[in-house]
Amino acid sequence: EVQLVESGGDLVQPGGSLRLSCAASGFTFSAYWMYWVRQAPGKGLEWVSSISNYGGGRTLYGDSVKGRFTISRDNAKNTLYLQLNSLKIEDTAMYYCALDHSGETRGQGTQVTVSS
Repeated sequence: EVQLVESGGDLVQPGGSLRLSCAASGFTFSAYWMYWVRQAPGKGLEWVSSISNYGGGRTLYGDSVKGRFTISRDNAKNTLYLQLNSLKIEDTAMYYCALDHSGETRGQGTQVTVSS
């Protein structure tokens, strides 16, 4: 059974940073591209970032987070990460790691709230 468990969300001030983690199990983590998606209050799921399988040498970012967020993976620990820097109020959302770009197979999420 696929399990994706996110953690690391918190309340942070604008300009702050957070590091999200996603512990994966139930599948061969290293063989899959992995994704972060988010859902702001009252809005649909938004793709945030992707990282290629195996060495993770290819990373992709949505325009709204490019240059501020960094995705990475540790295949030895079956863990996906998302470093969030220079956070803005509009980054407030539930963040999910996912096995697909649309977020159809995702974890339970971790809440990031950016507020002064």
